[in-house]
Amino acid sequence: MMMVAILLAAAYIAGSVNFSILLFRLLGREDPRDHFSRNAGVTNVYRQAGYFWAAVVLILDVAKALLIGAAASYLLDQPLVPWVGLSLVIGNRFSCFHGFHGGKGVTNYLGFTASLSPLTSILSCVIWVLAYSVFRIPFVASFFMILTLAAGTVITYSHTPVAVSGVLMTVLLIFYYHKRNIMLLIEKRKGKNEN
Repeated sequence: MMMVAILLAAAYIAGSVNFSILLFRLLGREDPRDHFSRNAGVTNVYRQAGYFWAAVVLILDVAKALLIGAAASYLLDQPLVPWVGLSLVIGNRFSCFHGFHGGKGVTNYLGFTASLSPLTSILSCVIWVLAYSVFRIPFVASFFMILTLAAGTVITYSHTPVAVSGVLMTVLLIFYYHKRNIMLLIEKRKGKNEN
């Protein structure tokens, strides 16, 4: 149990390190949470700083999460591993280093799952591209990505109830973190229908 607690804490702390906020500080730019979606995620970095810096943040976030996932897979009983991913996502959203306001956990969950099921992670990226080409809305494409990652994790852990419950909690939280995006989309569609 001590190892579980240590890994949950390590995942939360790792998730709390937000590379987009740190990078913008190093570049002398305003906080990424002050513009557009007010989120410290890769999409908002792209909107404010372009492809290159968005790619840098993506790589750093995925690498960090990949290391946490690999450590959890090596040190824990397999059904407990998805709970470490949940802690990582919570840290990303409620960052202890950035005023408990960070990203939404999508990239962190991608990196974490890459250590558990690499093929699922690759497939989820393909799904994201396909979904984005249809809907042209990044967060909607991310939902398809998250569902793909969750399905791959559940299959990897042979539908073990403890693992599945950790996966479900993570997916529900990531979806919940997007509630503002969902409400804005609904209002936008509603406004179009009324015009």
